[in-house]
Amino acid sequence: MIMNTSQNVLETIDLAVEGMTCAACAARLEKQLNRLPGVEAVVNFAAERARIRYVVGATDTERLLATVAKTGFAASLARDDTRADEKARKLAAYRRELVLFWVSAALTLPLVAQMLFMFGTETHADIVPRWLQLALATPVQLWIGGRFYRGAWNALRNRAGNMNVLVALGTSMAWGYSVAVTLGGWAHQHVYFEASATVITLVLLGKLLEARAKARTSAAIEALVRLQPQTARLERDGQLVDVPVAQLIPGDVFVVRPGEAMPVDGEVLDGTSNANEAMLTGEAMPVAKAPGSRVFAATVNGEGLLRCRATGVGAHTLLAGIIRLVEEAQGSKAPVHRLADRVSAVFVPVVVAIACATFIGWWLVSGDFSAAMVNAVAVLVIACPCALGLATPTAIMVGTGQGARAGVLIRNAEALELAEKIGVLAVDKTGTLTEGRPVVTEVAGADGRRLLKLAAGLEQGSTHPLAAAIVARAKDEGIELDVPQNMEAVVGRGVRGDVGGQRVRVGSPAWFALEELAVPPEAAMLQQQGRSVIAVAVGDEVLGLIGVADPLRASSRRAVGRLQRLGVEVVMLTGDNAGTAAAIAREAGITRYEAEVLPGDKAAAVNRLKAGNGGRRVGMAGDGINDAPALAAADVSFAMGAGSDVAMQAADVTLMRDDLNGVADAISLSRATLSKIRQNLFFAFIYNVLGIPLAVFGLLNPVVAGAAMAASSVSVVGSSLLLKNWKPGKE
Repeated sequence: MIMNTSQNVLETIDLAVEGMTCAACAARLEKQLNRLPGVEAVVNFAAERARIRYVVGATDTERLLATVAKTGFAASLARDDTRADEKARKLAAYRRELVLFWVSAALTLPLVAQMLFMFGTETHADIVPRWLQLALATPVQLWIGGRFYRGAWNALRNRAGNMNVLVALGTSMAWGYSVAVTLGGWAHQHVYFEASATVITLVLLGKLLEARAKARTSAAIEALVRLQPQTARLERDGQLVDVPVAQLIPGDVFVVRPGEAMPVDGEVLDGTSNANEAMLTGEAMPVAKAPGSRVFAATVNGEGLLRCRATGVGAHTLLAGIIRLVEEAQGSKAPVHRLADRVSAVFVPVVVAIACATFIGWWLVSGDFSAAMVNAVAVLVIACPCALGLATPTAIMVGTGQGARAGVLIRNAEALELAEKIGVLAVDKTGTLTEGRPVVTEVAGADGRRLLKLAAGLEQGSTHPLAAAIVARAKDEGIELDVPQNMEAVVGRGVRGDVGGQRVRVGSPAWFALEELAVPPEAAMLQQQGRSVIAVAVGDEVLGLIGVADPLRASSRRAVGRLQRLGVEVVMLTGDNAGTAAAIAREAGITRYEAEVLPGDKAAAVNRLKAGNGGRRVGMAGDGINDAPALAAADVSFAMGAGSDVAMQAADVTLMRDDLNGVADAISLSRATLSKIRQNLFFAFIYNVLGIPLAVFGLLNPVVAGAAMAASSVSVVGSSLLLKNWKPGKE
């Protein structure tokens, strides 16, 4: 992604990072990357990704990759076409780790069996000869556990600490002491080969389980990728031929048979059908398709044969945009994660200091070197920075994935966190609460046909939805329209210009009143009925009125009720008159609204809401284009039914359906995700707060500590996966 700023050209890349074992690794890599000139990096331990934005010319990709390698990790550019290779590489690595785990378990099992046999007996005699214990434990320590030494060396070389340092130091103390006792022939001293080998084996098991659980957190992206068809049926020289989707270019004509998935984005040329677009919108109801309709890659064609022209291919399909957005959100950091980052930065040095103090204290008090060593090892092994590092990103990955399934695309973790705090939601009326497809319901004037001809002739040059309704009504009645001349738009008021040699003015009754033109009394009656009223004048003569109705969406009243039950006050902002606004607000169940708000003033209205609501966060829901200033002013912006890359990049949350219920879903999902993050962080902190003191006071065996450490990371990831139980449509 390239962005031009006023001074520099910025480029953003994603790196797939291998070799990170805990949050401290991610923090160390992030720190090293951010030291480079012009670089802003965020490293996600759970996603094993580094998202880097850098100033072109200040650094380059080669230097970034070299920095990752120097820090002790491996990295490669993460692109859409490398996703399959990356997945295959991870699968192969997982299988290698699985083999090593079983080898480690087989070597460790006799040592554990001896320890279990000694429980409940008075004897401390070795059942397995010490030379055999040494032979079994040494490959586990130095070969299978070699990764911990390499990881610790890379961390210490960069003046940092991580989980590898704790495991390597703890197991080396137990193994090294046991080797010294065995080779020294001190038969009266106990050996701890089973402790060092079991800890390494359990850590490997924890990492395997963690890898499997982490893979499930990215299931949403995997599901989206699998939806993309691999071939398309193209028209070439009058024949239908199957070609790889990657070879399609915009303008190619393709055919989709009943039951097949659309290969790319396109426009229907011939045929009628229905399409299942649930994978984009979360809505199971089929969408009618006819000539001129848009179709989207991976959506499923219904019962008809469609002939389409490709408009978006490769990285430019809506599906590809959704995948990019979800990946960006999953790789971002929520503000709540800052506490875990600060703790992780000092975690390992503090734990090592506590272990040293434990060793010295026990040795001085008891005089028992063996007991002092065992308790220090337990401190090193029980401490787990991984759980802290996984608590936030795994929940965000699952939460944003669930949102994508429901048609709620969250741009980044910060937006996900802020959505939870929304207390006031400002909503646009047209296209948000209403259908956004207004129709003319009344034409009030002495000569209705002339009235329509003049109004529609002038409105041909406008893109406003009310203008489109007037033009459509005139065409339905077979009225031939003149080409407007000297057209001038008055923002928020109306338009004026020359039609058929006459000076015509079309706009709101309020504008006419400002211009001191007499507005027929029927205008107030129509407004009270919820109509948008358009007055038409030739010169200074008002010819009559046009009433336009934009019906409330069937889902809007339920959505407003859901938001209110969530504790969110809904405020309607509209440029319409007070009478129409009151009628729509009453129908939708909204008690607070602002009428006759010009488009340029909506941002100021949002700022007033932010200033007058006791610090509550203010959200704004609109169409993402006309309401852009107001959306930018809000704490969290929601783009309704926006299917373009521009809208998805502009809004904090993109709702794939034109339905305000999506905002309620986003807030509900945000609260569920943040609740899970806080729960994860609490248990990660409490685990260490309770576990380390138990080890300090000699109440934990190193083997038990190793099992607890392995279980802590897995439990945090498993807790995050419970977010998959969240469903849209529920508070």
